[in-house]
Amino acid sequence: MKKIVLVGLIAVLALACTEKPEEKPMYTLFVGTYTDGDSEGIYTYTFDANTGELSNQKLAAKLTNPSYLAISKDKRNLYAVQETADFDSLGGGITAFSLNKGILGLQNSMGTQGAHPCHVSLSGDGQLAVANYTGGNVSIFSLNDDGSLAENPQIIDHKPLDSVKTSHAHMAQFNADGLMVTDLGLDAIKRYKKKEGKFSPAEQYSLPFEDGAGPRHFTFGKNGRLLYVINELNSTISVFEKGTNGNYEKVQVVTTLADDFDGESFCADLHLSPDGKFLYGSNRGENTIVIFAVDPTSGQLELVSRESVHGDWPRNFSMDPTGEFLLVANKKTNNIVIFKRDKENGTLTFLNEINHPNPVCLVFLD
Repeated sequence: MKKIVLVGLIAVLALACTEKPEEKPMYTLFVGTYTDGDSEGIYTYTFDANTGELSNQKLAAKLTNPSYLAISKDKRNLYAVQETADFDSLGGGITAFSLNKGILGLQNSMGTQGAHPCHVSLSGDGQLAVANYTGGNVSIFSLNDDGSLAENPQIIDHKPLDSVKTSHAHMAQFNADGLMVTDLGLDAIKRYKKKEGKFSPAEQYSLPFEDGAGPRHFTFGKNGRLLYVINELNSTISVFEKGTNGNYEKVQVVTTLADDFDGESFCADLHLSPDGKFLYGSNRGENTIVIFAVDPTSGQLELVSRESVHGDWPRNFSMDPTGEFLLVANKKTNNIVIFKRDKENGTLTFLNEINHPNPVCLVFLD
């Protein structure tokens, strides 16, 4: 009897040892590009979350300079800016696509009433915001039931706000309080609250930065209590904390560059890890991803390390839906680089790369 039990246990252990690890899904990656070279528009890849490999490149849509993309929460629509000054007589454009099993169907395009739109975001309740960089303004569109763009957007114009500095709206993002807009030219974040269907200045209208900082992109931590802003021109990250009165106060500024770096560098993108423990930022010039640990109590940042992007001019980067990989779009070297991400200490390990013309935006369909 004992021998039978022993044989049974050995068989069970042998079976357990030969069981394959759980298979992870395959994801679709959308790549936005500049089309002044070999690119023709928006592309898709299949991303293998088991190996970190990209394959099956396809041209998803021909479009001029789709430099920033956004996918709706219900995954039924994708939106792309057309970062030009000549979509119409007023500036650039925004295009809505239906999205079905990774396939894009053109719905409609409209002018953003500002030149060189460079960012698009969604409210989750039927609105879309576009930041027009050269136009110095923000366009807020309502969406139709099928996700297409409705006419007559609200235009928020930053140009009259300063007689010395030139407005460059770089990011417009909806949040629980309304809408926040980084203005790189004004060295400020402007806050707006929705009143009677329109956005108007909030009580704390402006978050100031040092002259020449150039706030570009931002993200929230700790349920909106912490605000992290990457500054393009002086290569820093500013940390703000939200008080009980709803206003944000600056609590920390850290550099993104190594002490011994000597040269020009300009920050681009930043993202928090899914668990909120690490913050990543991209440096164009130093050509690195800088990694910070986030203090679990204060939310302030401590440098972990920096990793070469194995290319030149890392624009946008993205973590895959599992949080185990980080992908970087290197515009000038025409490559997308894949890193394995250590969830425990936040560090990155180079895995592989793939050639792609003028990549600037990476968005996963999960």
